[in-house]
Amino acid sequence: MPLRSLLRLWPLLLLAACARTPRPSAGLNNKYHDATIRQIGTAQDERNTVALLPFLSNTNPAYRREAALALASVQAPAAVPGLLPLLRDADPGVRRAAAYALGQTGDSTAVDSLRVRVLKEADDGVRRYVHEALGRTVTRRTLPELWRVETLTDTARVAALAAGLSRAALRGISSPESIRRTVLALNSPKLPPRGRLLAAVGLSRTRGHDADLARLAETTLVRVAQKDRSYAVRAAAVATLGKIVSVSQSPADSATRSASAAEAGTTAAVLVQLATKDPDYRVRLSALRALPFSPQNYAASRAAVFYVLRHDQAPVALTAAEWLLAHAQGESGAALAALADGNKQASPRVRAALLQAAVRHASPAARASLIGTIQKRYPVAPTAYEKGFLLQALAEDPAAFDFVQAEAFAAGQAPVVAGYALAALLALRRHADFPAARHADFAAAVRRALAGGDVAQLGTAAEALTDAKLYPAPQPADLAALRQAQARLQLPREIEAWQGLQQALDKLEKAAPTPTPVATAQQHPIDWAVVQGVPLGQQVRLRTSKGIVLLELKPNEAPGAVASFVTLIGQKFYDNLYFHRVVPNFVAQGGDPRGDGNGSAPYNLRSEFGDLRYEEGSVGLASAGKDTESCQFFINHTPTPHLDGRYPIFAQVVGGLDVVHKLEIGDQILGLELVTAR
Repeated sequence: MPLRSLLRLWPLLLLAACARTPRPSAGLNNKYHDATIRQIGTAQDERNTVALLPFLSNTNPAYRREAALALASVQAPAAVPGLLPLLRDADPGVRRAAAYALGQTGDSTAVDSLRVRVLKEADDGVRRYVHEALGRTVTRRTLPELWRVETLTDTARVAALAAGLSRAALRGISSPESIRRTVLALNSPKLPPRGRLLAAVGLSRTRGHDADLARLAETTLVRVAQKDRSYAVRAAAVATLGKIVSVSQSPADSATRSASAAEAGTTAAVLVQLATKDPDYRVRLSALRALPFSPQNYAASRAAVFYVLRHDQAPVALTAAEWLLAHAQGESGAALAALADGNKQASPRVRAALLQAAVRHASPAARASLIGTIQKRYPVAPTAYEKGFLLQALAEDPAAFDFVQAEAFAAGQAPVVAGYALAALLALRRHADFPAARHADFAAAVRRALAGGDVAQLGTAAEALTDAKLYPAPQPADLAALRQAQARLQLPREIEAWQGLQQALDKLEKAAPTPTPVATAQQHPIDWAVVQGVPLGQQVRLRTSKGIVLLELKPNEAPGAVASFVTLIGQKFYDNLYFHRVVPNFVAQGGDPRGDGNGSAPYNLRSEFGDLRYEEGSVGLASAGKDTESCQFFINHTPTPHLDGRYPIFAQVVGGLDVVHKLEIGDQILGLELVTAR
């Protein structure tokens, strides 16, 4: 069937798919029905490297593989000598698991063994894992080991090289030669889709080499951004072009720009076109973020931004409003406010962002009127989140200090509003025209926040105390207040606030970083009975105010996370909570009982880094660092290789992805239920 016909049928096919409720396959037990694998899983959860090491030499390859995968979550350098021999194991699954674990451990002592294995490995899939592990372990000195063997004539080797180069770039390790090699791989017709994605993301995440990117990659990136079949690859290419444009806006660097790209039309013009014409909203959004704002490009970029504000969907319109907030030139505050009021179909977050842009770019005379308008709208805002958006707009004018302070400390204030309000006070204090006469009032607000004990406000207060521009001379009483506030926290529930306060204390006292106290497996062990009751293919129905999303749980890869999630579902823990964080073309995050990202269940979990990758619809557990996961989860809008192996994946969206892309801050979780197999 022609592609055009398929595209016309796609909405009907999607509706048909959503009308059916997929059922899990019956009778597919997860691997934890095996007592030995449960023993390995318990040792992993306890971070017991000593108990895991003997399994690496077990006669059963399944147990060798499971032990290696367990060590990928433990990430103990002491396991490296035991893992290295498994790179030569007769079983390819064991070799793959060993490579994955070595990459997760990130110990540079493994580089030599991994390099040798790249040369000798005959299995294409295993070689890719070994190359990725090499990318995760090389140093700046050993970076060339990634391309020791010429690979551009072999499809699998090209893909493996792209993976390794990308993993190094994601760690901030790159060079002009690694960029050149990545571009060669991206230009190779042999590179498969996953390889193209990793190469493009690696370039987008390359730091400190913007001029080299412009010299070596711009022509390729323009082509990829316009023509690649994958939206994720196009979006990553666009993000890199944005970095190149930011460099080329400086006359001193304009010579680095590619002549061939200029012949095909300037990169700026390509970005404008993609911002309004690409068929996928995530590419349009990425192009908007990358739009140039130099005087010679501003008019074209502005036209694209205003077009999007009037015609595109909420995530893209929000990005356009944020572009105006950051880059508007010569715009009238009144005109921007009228744009917010004139688009009744826009989401509250978009309208508030436009109001914030209006206040920021208004003349001093017009600003007072805009602030008054926002303050009048504030009391009738229907949700705590909409009040928070308006507080962000008020944070553009120091004259709003008293209003914002009153909201920060109002009796009975919703935690969401209290957190937004104190963050707004911080933003007000950062204004260049914040009056010196109010510095003492700001300091008093910080001390009040520390005494109040709200966990969101504690983090903001700690941030203020460590910023010499905001709080030039913290006093001994301030340090004492930090310690008193920290002593009142309940661990592990309030671990993130504890971290913020401790980091402030370490910085102010010029001390070495204090390790975060993480919960042990003894405090909340994995409930293996619950895990065994979750078959492979088990689905969960997530009912939201925007529609239904179907999740498929991953008990083999994340047993502790799945057991916790299933238990919380049974307790109705998530019912009527909210999505408190939505970053367009990244994630929608929810499941916090406070509703602001600072809440938790009464316990923490240990991180489970199963052999999975973050794709569109992957569901991960949020954390404040390793072994601090609890109840908050996020759903990916797009592949995010930089999250791989850093946040546990415990489920995958298998239905309702369209709903995921519609979620906004303040949308509600109506309930979650396990889908019963028929």
